[in-house]
Amino acid sequence: MTNTPRISLEQWRALVAVVEAGGYAQAAQRLHKTQSTITYAVQKLEQRLGVKVFAIQGRKAVLTAAGQMLYRRGRRLIEEAAQLEQAARALGSGWEAELRLAVDAIFPTWLLLQCFAEFSAEHPDTRIELIESVLGGTTEALVEGRVQLAIASAVPTGFLGEVLMEVPFVPVAHPEHPLHQLGRPLTLADLRAHRHLVIRDSGTQREHNPAWLGERRWTVSHKATSIRAACMGLGFAWYAEPIIRDELTAGMLKPLPMAGDSGRRATLYLIHADPDTAGPGIRKLAGIIRRRVQTCIDEGHARAPIPGG
Repeated sequence: MTNTPRISLEQWRALVAVVEAGGYAQAAQRLHKTQSTITYAVQKLEQRLGVKVFAIQGRKAVLTAAGQMLYRRGRRLIEEAAQLEQAARALGSGWEAELRLAVDAIFPTWLLLQCFAEFSAEHPDTRIELIESVLGGTTEALVEGRVQLAIASAVPTGFLGEVLMEVPFVPVAHPEHPLHQLGRPLTLADLRAHRHLVIRDSGTQREHNPAWLGERRWTVSHKATSIRAACMGLGFAWYAEPIIRDELTAGMLKPLPMAGDSGRRATLYLIHADPDTAGPGIRKLAGIIRRRVQTCIDEGHARAPIPGG
């Protein structure tokens, strides 16, 4: 059984105030208490712990080695208590303790992390759990009730989704890949002669069964692995343009010169698991995502920071 603390928060607060304010009189003023009350609180703390917090050097009281440790730990304790009260107030007002999202891999990671950072700057105690999914894995997480919000390329039956953005796909390979050495517009027959890098559908049902180009392919579970393989010249792939702009800018990947219209696009939807019961936290994060995506669209994506794709 946990021992009952012998030191109250008020006593820890008195000690911290004396140190930070520079004396008992200043601490009393800061805490709106009498100086004798502050002095008594620190003395009781010393007696109960059996240590001296301050030592007299000349005319000045300075922290002992034990006092320095107690001050650091006491200050942390007070901060944690304040954070606990803030979290309790948020929960009491209906604010969620944790937000759960499933986001398709074609949504730009850098943009998603910007949204998380903005949200957490205002609500640092709200936990965020992210499922990074591919194709059917995103909608599966929604249907199974594992997430409150999803960014997906399809809206499952029984759910309502709002169009978030359209994502263009580009066929790319390393600049020295053999496909770039042909010196002419490429056909699908050209692509079939080379290794295709594919990201696996993360859904267990695997309902999506795209017609991959030929049998020469590597299938991996994460976009970062696929992009790294492409940058190493190990194959070609179609990627959502926003997630590889850094590699394109750096010259690590280069668009393949396809004959005719090789443009592919996917629509991403923002989907609430249950819009009627969505809490204030998930609504706030959804609003941040909408606004930041719209800003990138308005700017043509060109001025959005790209720290890694």
